[in-house]
Amino acid sequence: MASVNTLCKSVPNVKNTVIKNCNLYSDKNGVKHIRIQARPNKWHENDCPFCHKSCPVYDKHSSRPTIWRGLDWGGILVEVEYQTHRLICPEHGVYVAEVPWAYPCSRFTKDFDLTAAWFASYLPRSTTSYFMRVDWETVGRCVNRALHDLQPERSRRLDGLVNIGIDETSYKKGHKYITVIVNHDTNTVVWASEGHGKSVLEKFYKQLTPEQLSSIKVVTGDGAKWITECVNEYTPGCARCVDPFHVVEWAMTALDEVRKDIWHDAYSEYKQVKKDNPRGKGRPKKDAPGLAIVKAAKAKADEIKGSAYALGKAPEHLSEKQQLRVNLIASQNPRLYRAYLLKEQLRLLLKLTNVDEAEDELKRWLWKASHSRIPAFKELYQKIRRHKTHILNTIRYGMSNARIEATNNKIKLIIRKAYGFRNIQNMLDMVYLVCSDIRIPLPNRKLNAA
Repeated sequence: MASVNTLCKSVPNVKNTVIKNCNLYSDKNGVKHIRIQARPNKWHENDCPFCHKSCPVYDKHSSRPTIWRGLDWGGILVEVEYQTHRLICPEHGVYVAEVPWAYPCSRFTKDFDLTAAWFASYLPRSTTSYFMRVDWETVGRCVNRALHDLQPERSRRLDGLVNIGIDETSYKKGHKYITVIVNHDTNTVVWASEGHGKSVLEKFYKQLTPEQLSSIKVVTGDGAKWITECVNEYTPGCARCVDPFHVVEWAMTALDEVRKDIWHDAYSEYKQVKKDNPRGKGRPKKDAPGLAIVKAAKAKADEIKGSAYALGKAPEHLSEKQQLRVNLIASQNPRLYRAYLLKEQLRLLLKLTNVDEAEDELKRWLWKASHSRIPAFKELYQKIRRHKTHILNTIRYGMSNARIEATNNKIKLIIRKAYGFRNIQNMLDMVYLVCSDIRIPLPNRKLNAA
């Protein structure tokens, strides 16, 4: 039969620990506690909490013993008690001596911090704080300590980068953004920072070594000018790719501008027809001569107004009703239909795999857009022309920003689960923890277990 000392020694779940005593008591709220009086063994009682080297004692034991929260034991709160002392490390200075069951500057055991981080990565933070019986903000500090222990040198994520994606995503109302960089080869976040723009992205490039900069071969992103400027300045030898989704989005925006202009013209015509054919008093007769003209003008305006969804879909995905609407536009609105065809031609050429063929198709598309006599597509022509090389690089390397867009969805989910973050660093720690290949070990369980 196991002794009480043996059972209590298993609670901190670490080696180099000596159990001195154990008490069971209830607090004023009737909650039961187990307080275990422990200490490090003599060979490790003067270790630095950072470099783990034995250092000279700076002062004597503190007047009051320190208490660390451990994981609950069958619903009973577990506490570890030890009278700490400070030591002086030649490298790190004066700090409280290391205890083997807790991280530096923590009042929780290592198992507690790791378990809280595991819960926070899957559950809302309020649920985690309620289950672990800690404050809401304490969960963020547990995540920070667990992340630092599992990946003490986060800069290693920047080693061996070849294909990266850059994008910004909002994390709060009021144009609050973070810039995220994803490694396409591992599908993990390698760097994230508050804000967006050239000044923020320069922080990433400036912390890379010459070897790390030279290893980058492909950079994907949207058409933002600040991404292109940083790529040209810091990694001029790599290929800059523009995400095909954003290129099609530009075409959709131009098409929608054309549709709105035509709708405004049709609606103005309807108002004029309605004015020229007043209905008079009472209900108009069905065979009234002006009523049919007014209805036809209104139907024409409504047809254009309701065509946004049909014009945005690929032809192969159109329903029968949507196809009829597109056919009607082709017969009645040649300018809108030409804009629709230009959008489709651009979308299809982005699916090509042969670069030479794609370049020829893109030249033809640029000529058609420049001679379309449609102002919105003439502006799009200028934009596509500026990014022509980047678009061809996208086809050449077969790269897109799909991975980073999926990562942005994960970040949105992290923020939604937490109901927002007051501390930006806590949010970034969660992003690094969840959007990576880090596995959080749970106590008394194999790491590869589900």
